[in-house]
Amino acid sequence: GGQPRNVQPFSDEDASIETMSHCSGFSDPASFTEDGPEVDEEATQEDLEYKLKGFIDLTLDKSAKTRQAALESLKNAFSSKILYEFIMERRMTLTDSIERCIKKGKSDEQCMAAGLAALLCVQLGSGIESEEIFKTLGPVLKKIVCDGTASIQARQACATCLGICCFIVTDDITELYSTMECLETIFTKAYQRDRDTNGVSGTHNTVLHISALLAWTLLLTICPMNEVKKKIEMHLYKLPSLLSCDDVNMRIAAGETLALLFELARETDTDFFYEDMELLTEKLRALATDGNKHRAKVDKRKQRSVFRDVLRAVEERDFPTETVKFGPERMYIDCWVKKQTYDTFKEILGSGMQYHLQSNEFLRNVFELGPPVMLDAATLKTMKISRFERHLYNSAAFKARTKARSKCRDKRADVGEFF
Repeated sequence: GGQPRNVQPFSDEDASIETMSHCSGFSDPASFTEDGPEVDEEATQEDLEYKLKGFIDLTLDKSAKTRQAALESLKNAFSSKILYEFIMERRMTLTDSIERCIKKGKSDEQCMAAGLAALLCVQLGSGIESEEIFKTLGPVLKKIVCDGTASIQARQACATCLGICCFIVTDDITELYSTMECLETIFTKAYQRDRDTNGVSGTHNTVLHISALLAWTLLLTICPMNEVKKKIEMHLYKLPSLLSCDDVNMRIAAGETLALLFELARETDTDFFYEDMELLTEKLRALATDGNKHRAKVDKRKQRSVFRDVLRAVEERDFPTETVKFGPERMYIDCWVKKQTYDTFKEILGSGMQYHLQSNEFLRNVFELGPPVMLDAATLKTMKISRFERHLYNSAAFKARTKARSKCRDKRADVGEFF
């Protein structure tokens, strides 16, 4: 019977279905499997795929609300479970749906579609299938990013998606450079607005400038060494102007980008010298100890924490190592390049990040984690090592990674000579 087609298919319960069974944050006691010790995984997978097929069909629905809910349900599924085979069979259909939603949808729908596009590439990894998706969606995303009449939220989502998709698929160095130039045209407008007193439009665009800057920074981490040097010369003396921005998130984004640029500059040139170092460290120190009463306490706490680390990076070439635990494994974030990459993927995957770090081969390659690990509890106990041994291992791994990154950039630089 026809009528209530879009009444309840997209409630939170349905959206999280058994898709989320591997990710405790999303598991749903009211899902379609009954509580009990035995679960037929094959039947569960079939039920999941049946629902996902329905969601894909509904991305073509006449109702914008229904399309948006279907996109959101697909996003929830893609961020919380590996669906490689399912997506491979339907990648062209999904690409067409996403393209249509970005071109013809309104703000919220465009945001959902852009987020789904990024997850599609995360699922498929850096193969030819993702390249085909990017060839179709790349021009559409760039058009929205540069379209002054589109909503700021849609442009922001498309800028983030553009950065992630290009990072995943681009072997073509010219495409990498053109994407970075597209993003540069957006965030460099914030330089010109440094002393702008015309508040409303400036504040309105800040979220877009932040997303474009962070997406550009992500792409800089995979550039050849000669291009890295050019970009550092172009932006390192302009970026400090953004530290005076009224928006705390812009100040933080600018600070973290500066720390990353200093890290890359010193990696490419051990004798790197920054002329305005004294003025810059003074600015960073002021932000690391900011006590302005007109700013929110939460903002001040967040800002002080970040800028203490940024100041250490700029002054002392130091990075406070962070540990990320997922399942039986640990990953050590020991440089700004790795932190930027991790933060970007965590933003798009949300609480599914840990599951993808365990199971997604592409992400494991990005973070040099090796093939997915399948271990039982008994094996895990025998593998525990002392804290001192772990420290020695991390030190050796850090040195090896630094050398490997330099060699990788050299190779990319050689490739760049063909263009």
